[in-house]
Amino acid sequence: MANSRVQKSAPVCLIENGEDGQLQVIPEALDVLRHIEQPVVVVAVVGLYRTGKSYLMNKLAGQREGFALGSTIQSHTKGIWMWCVPHPTKPDLTLVLLDTEGLGDVEKGDQKNDCWIFALAILLSSTLIYNSKGTIDNNALENLQYVTELTDLIKVKSPGKAKPGQEEEDEEEDTQYVRFFPIFVWAVRDFTLELKIDGRSVSEDQYLEHALSLKKGSNKKVSDYNLPRQCIRNFFPSRRCFVFGTPASPDDMIRLETLQESQLSSSFLATTKHFCDHVFNQSPIKTVQGGHQVTGRMLGILVSTYVETISSGSVPCLENAVVTMAQIENQAAVQEGLSLYQNGMKGALVFPVSMDEISHQHQHWETLALEAFMKRSFKDNDAQHMKVLGEKIAEHYTTLLMENEDISEKVCCALLKDLSTPMAKKLKDGFFAKPGGYELYCVDRDAIVAQYRAKPNKGVKAEEVLDQFLKEKDVESNSVLQADQKLSENEKQIAEEQERAFRMEQEKKVEEEKRRLVERMHEDEERSHQESIRQLNLKMELEVARAQEEAETAMKSKLREQELLMEKGFQERAQAMQEEIQQLQVSEQEKKKQLAQTMGKTIVEGFKAIANFKLLRKQKLAEKAEKKRLEQSGRAAEGGAYDSLPKQTNSKGKGVQSSGSPPKNNEANSEKIPKPKQGKTNPTEQTGSGVMSGKGKEDSLRPNAGKGASLNPATEKAVKQQQQEEEGSAV
Repeated sequence: MANSRVQKSAPVCLIENGEDGQLQVIPEALDVLRHIEQPVVVVAVVGLYRTGKSYLMNKLAGQREGFALGSTIQSHTKGIWMWCVPHPTKPDLTLVLLDTEGLGDVEKGDQKNDCWIFALAILLSSTLIYNSKGTIDNNALENLQYVTELTDLIKVKSPGKAKPGQEEEDEEEDTQYVRFFPIFVWAVRDFTLELKIDGRSVSEDQYLEHALSLKKGSNKKVSDYNLPRQCIRNFFPSRRCFVFGTPASPDDMIRLETLQESQLSSSFLATTKHFCDHVFNQSPIKTVQGGHQVTGRMLGILVSTYVETISSGSVPCLENAVVTMAQIENQAAVQEGLSLYQNGMKGALVFPVSMDEISHQHQHWETLALEAFMKRSFKDNDAQHMKVLGEKIAEHYTTLLMENEDISEKVCCALLKDLSTPMAKKLKDGFFAKPGGYELYCVDRDAIVAQYRAKPNKGVKAEEVLDQFLKEKDVESNSVLQADQKLSENEKQIAEEQERAFRMEQEKKVEEEKRRLVERMHEDEERSHQESIRQLNLKMELEVARAQEEAETAMKSKLREQELLMEKGFQERAQAMQEEIQQLQVSEQEKKKQLAQTMGKTIVEGFKAIANFKLLRKQKLAEKAEKKRLEQSGRAAEGGAYDSLPKQTNSKGKGVQSSGSPPKNNEANSEKIPKPKQGKTNPTEQTGSGVMSGKGKEDSLRPNAGKGASLNPATEKAVKQQQQEEEGSAV
């Protein structure tokens, strides 16, 4: 993960004015934001040029130097500069300070540029500081003319989604700004008056509210007077005011950056501390529609989106920016969740492992992956990205299951090869080609089986590989049995029945092993399904809570404004405000319903995703089986026979093959059981051997050998015919 906590650094230019007058984002600044994984508190300052904005931002950064002050501001503070510092009181957050170029610079003379700088400061910040000098009078409010143009500079909803004939939508949109606009702080610098109204002392906030009071009347003069005040009241219901006295003498003001605190006014220092404490403690985390918290990386996406929109000649839209950011973030959330799952499984498993173990680890890491995805994703309509994550996890899990099976098969084959080597040597040396040889053969074989089963950590293919091994021994065992002169024909038949019972018991173990494997896969699917539903329900509850919080914020602001209007006798405006409140309530009910429908559809998509997991696993296993079948067909075509069971010859000298693996060389099938000294002719004493040679044995135990261990009908018929002819010849 990128650095979760930003280190102190120097300010960097985030957005600059190009020579052509177009705003452009600086890549180096975006790189700084890209490495901030923490949620951010964004504080922006705007105001007329040369009003001391940068000094306040340096104080918030806890530094005496940083943003340029004094005479250098003309060349340095152009566009928007950014300073990312650790939050001084909240270690889990990063404080992002945005210092904007001075508004109303006569040398620049571009009012449209000022409008966009002001709009960007609002769009990007969670706390907006408006810095002015003197007093809050009509002139100061007229300098804040940009606030009256906000509905032209910023749109909440995408214009393309407006419904025909629904004219009130534009009016209703005004009530939505309060949801997404920052807290407003007015910093009045060089304030020299007493905080009194009509001879009564008032607080700084009361002073601001008095300055924002409306006049009664409907003529143009009154409307012009009320317009900026009404806009501030509507757009920034949460507002505070701080008045700063003059920090030093006029001669010292030009070197304010270098002055010691002892050289500054004590009242100025007290107000500055009070101001900084308020910003640190009350400034909220930057959020977007839906109440989703913004990280540094996401803030960078917003910056790029808004500036690109402005440069294209369009108006920034909150909804469109959030959709763009959500698309980028959701794709990244899928990758983050998948990487967490893949790395977790890789570190937790050393193949081969039991099905219980791989299933347990899958459940654990899938849960963590979904949690990571849910934490980062938002506005994942119809659970499209969650579905992608689920499919990728299922695909990777299926790959791990097959890899575990393959490695288990290799380990088991290697173990059986090692355990059966002494027996293969005995077979080659003719040790079992004597009276009582079959009993000795069974003792050695059973010992191999016992040692094999006692060995731990064989994985999920233990019984299946053993079953294949024993199937490959069938002809070998039968050859030894028929060659044993100690046994009567009746005893041989009994031995054959015992052998069949032994083989049936082994086949039951194989089926039980496969049944457990299938059951665990079904359990995995059900757990995945339940975990997805649980995560989606939690996500829905969070989304509802955030939407409710947004609605309550908007409602409280409207109710407060209505109360103030009624106190001042603005009954008509209060009545209009009541209608807005009712519209807001209806809108909230509709949004809750839409959110519930969306989340319900998301859960349905979650069901579909789980069903797809099951289908994917079946497809993977079918592909694997088909691949092996084709490999075996190719081997049969190339080698003509499998070497896991040796070549038999009938009395007519025609070769007969048993199923198994293709021979590595033909010498493996040229060895014979030595001829017994007395008794009947050995049924295997022909041009071929009825038992497995040492080299043929090695080949039969390599991975994927002997997949079709049972004899095919034609081969089985030929073997029986051969044995009958040989017995008749011996008689």
